[in-house]
Amino acid sequence: MIVLKATQDKVLAALQSVAGIVERRHTLPILANVLIRKTGGQLQLTTSDLEIQIRTTAELGGDEGNFTTTIGARKLIDILRTMPADQTVSLESSAAKLVLKGGKSRFTLQSLPAEDFPLVQEAANFGPVFSVPQKTLKDLLSQVSFAMAVHDIRYYLNGILFVAEGKQLSLVATDGHRLAFASATLDVEVPRQEVILPRKTVLEMQRLLSDAEGAIEMQFANNQAKFSFGGMEFVTKLVEGKFPDYNRVIPKNHKNTVTLGRAPLLASLQRTAILTSEKFKGVRLNLEPGTLRIASNNAEQEEAVDELDIDYGGEAIEIGFNVTYLIDALANMGQDMVQLDLADSNSSALLTIPENASFKYVVMPMRI
Repeated sequence: MIVLKATQDKVLAALQSVAGIVERRHTLPILANVLIRKTGGQLQLTTSDLEIQIRTTAELGGDEGNFTTTIGARKLIDILRTMPADQTVSLESSAAKLVLKGGKSRFTLQSLPAEDFPLVQEAANFGPVFSVPQKTLKDLLSQVSFAMAVHDIRYYLNGILFVAEGKQLSLVATDGHRLAFASATLDVEVPRQEVILPRKTVLEMQRLLSDAEGAIEMQFANNQAKFSFGGMEFVTKLVEGKFPDYNRVIPKNHKNTVTLGRAPLLASLQRTAILTSEKFKGVRLNLEPGTLRIASNNAEQEEAVDELDIDYGGEAIEIGFNVTYLIDALANMGQDMVQLDLADSNSSALLTIPENASFKYVVMPMRI
């Protein structure tokens, strides 16, 4: 009894869209599986790691007959990948087994009962639904996600702060040494909502969001967020805790400002980074009227110096930074020009886009 027939590329695409959160080794073996629910010509796939749940629905048309089962996600993907994209594959489910056929190949896989699959309990009271274009959210995430902490004991830093208020959606990330802020305008006014999305959720969203047309709908509850886009539904647990007051961290009224090309500055920093010490990654910036000098050295007494001609008439400043923090920010901005605001060698620097308040990047100085 064949109950599902479709081309390899359709089944594989649907599987890959949900498989990113599947852990290979898990205390619950069933979490390595994907929940497959077939109803008529519709295929619904669900994966979970107990904190995030992703579901996609694909219209494959064709065969009648329904079944629900769970199968090892990675194994299924690995098998499908080895088959030609236009090959028709069939799935048939019977007692504790799933048989996958394609061409002259046949694979019999062990399944686990669908009723044992731990679905995430959705929050009862989500806030209002609001939406932004997928591309907008993808761009916002890329502008701030590099500043998230990794495995910080201050767990609320291992993620991104989402603030929706009025017609503004703002995303903020910080690891304690730097802070990135990006915002976009919403189509509708929403009551203030503030949540922290976990790091794993952020990385998965970046993988799944597309640059194509189409909106993503968002809803927040006290301990959960729900995203719907392109046939996908994404439910995630939120990080509890109080995110730092980012407005206090963003410097105001720095008196020394220089506007310069993003690409030349990035290239100069990448060159000087080659001779920084592995441990500290420090570079010195000397800002003088007409010139920005960037220098680095390391334990082997090697040294790099690079100069940029700039339009600057303020006071001379020498300040040190972790070069990685500057490179990360510049590499994730798409604009031609950037503005650097400095107060003195001991104060945080502010990197922005000229005439544009939607992006701010703060980086603490470093003693060199």
